[in-house]
Amino acid sequence: MEFDAVLLPARRADMVAQGHWHDRTVNDELDACVAACPDQTALTAVQGEGGAVQRFSYRELARMADRIAVGLTRLGVGRNDVVACQLPNWWQFTLTYLACSRIGAVINPLMHIFRERELSFMLKHGEAKVVIVPRLFRGFDFEAMVTGLQPTLPDLKHVVVVGGQGANSFDALLSGPAWEDAPDAREILSRHRPGPDDVTQLIYTSGTTGEPKGVMHSANTVMANIIPYAQRLQLGADDVVLMASPMAHQTGFMYGLIMPILLRARVVLQDIWEPRQAIQLIRQEGVSFTMASTPFLTDLARAVTESGQGVPTLRTFLCAGAPIPGPLVEQARAALGAKIVSAWGMTENGAVTLTRLDDADERSVHTDGCPLPGVEVKVVDVDGSSLPVGEPGKLLLRACSNFGGYLRRPHLNGTDADGWFDTGDLARIDAQGYIRITGRSKDVIIRGGENIPVVEIESLLYRHPAIAMAAIVAYPDERLGERACAVVVPRPGQGIDLAEIQTFLKAQKVAVQYIPERLVVRDAMPSTPSGKIQKFKLREMLQDSAS
Repeated sequence: MEFDAVLLPARRADMVAQGHWHDRTVNDELDACVAACPDQTALTAVQGEGGAVQRFSYRELARMADRIAVGLTRLGVGRNDVVACQLPNWWQFTLTYLACSRIGAVINPLMHIFRERELSFMLKHGEAKVVIVPRLFRGFDFEAMVTGLQPTLPDLKHVVVVGGQGANSFDALLSGPAWEDAPDAREILSRHRPGPDDVTQLIYTSGTTGEPKGVMHSANTVMANIIPYAQRLQLGADDVVLMASPMAHQTGFMYGLIMPILLRARVVLQDIWEPRQAIQLIRQEGVSFTMASTPFLTDLARAVTESGQGVPTLRTFLCAGAPIPGPLVEQARAALGAKIVSAWGMTENGAVTLTRLDDADERSVHTDGCPLPGVEVKVVDVDGSSLPVGEPGKLLLRACSNFGGYLRRPHLNGTDADGWFDTGDLARIDAQGYIRITGRSKDVIIRGGENIPVVEIESLLYRHPAIAMAAIVAYPDERLGERACAVVVPRPGQGIDLAEIQTFLKAQKVAVQYIPERLVVRDAMPSTPSGKIQKFKLREMLQDSAS
């Protein structure tokens, strides 16, 4: 694969000179952990189905990473080849990334909610050579799905199955044989180690076009975010991180997979979110920090209150993905005894703004934090002119952690010659430099921290024979932040109901989380003189009906 991470070279000298790029990779950090604390527990992975628990010390983590790395080379994986990983928060996910990093391969994390429609595009566009999936997870047969897609994916040579029984199983191919003891292992593991500016991660995000975009990150861009993030949160080697957010999201990947290694800390992985189990893990493992979207915070606070079991070791809960309701901050503070930190970020940059630990709780209610070191933000009008304090407008940022670009979509990189990246969000900045996201210029709904590709779903609805016009808009939800509502105008003489729409989209192999959960049928759409649907009026309509 040829990667066109065009945004990296131009800013390298400045980033190194300013101390934001550290020219270290996860290999360097893992090796340092083995040298400093080889027998310290590094990772504890807990499976919700079956209850299996797997622990690795840093020595064991490094050895298994070497083993899987050599195993991947036996499958033909080399430098800059893409290894797709559609796994829940299992230890195999962490080890696959560390193994890819040993040999210069690039990991492509894929959310386990994705089905044929999303995967067929991402695997083809990213030219994945290997894809690793669970045999079964939450009752779904991933092996059958991806095996069925393989004939349409000319670059996909191997489907590796965690929990599989045959010759294509993860154990048989990667984690079972002692590949690290092979005669050529040392040479393999030293020959293709990537540099800090090589692409290390290819992760897809939905954009305004509805077609996923492949975000490219290097070790330098990732660590330029994680290091100041951990410093602001005062995290260190004594911390224990609970990660229930999927590692196929930037949240789980950066702060549940890589950050604990940088800190020489411990991480506990939870593959299925269950708040009462989370309470037990926090208590048993001494968890001090976690990061997740608002629904996780709601669930955990409620479970602690209802169960009467406290979580005294939990110091900080960083909440991102949607504004935190004021009452929730009060309830969570009382129930958990932890500091609630508000944050905002993007796949392209990681966390961009965070509130501070010594900020008043109101800051987490009314703002999304202030920029991390190495990040600048500004709010501009439609002409690009900076707006006064408190005035809402387009949010631009210039960050040391800004991505390398969109794979094969450089025209969509959204970064000008001075390094300012158009986030696609609307915001305001207060006199102290704290931002508040006020809306999104890009047409995406965030449901429980998961982006719904609105345009893609709308395009599918237009194929329904009973639908003349369709629009997907958000409506507020106390737990998930937002849910998707389909507003449709039927064709003359036709009728439509929500069940029919949901059945239709499921037949198109759309991820369940992307399917609208409410339907409004109208005779006509509010529109501009040019015929463009005025979605703000639809949103107002939904808000009025909810009040």
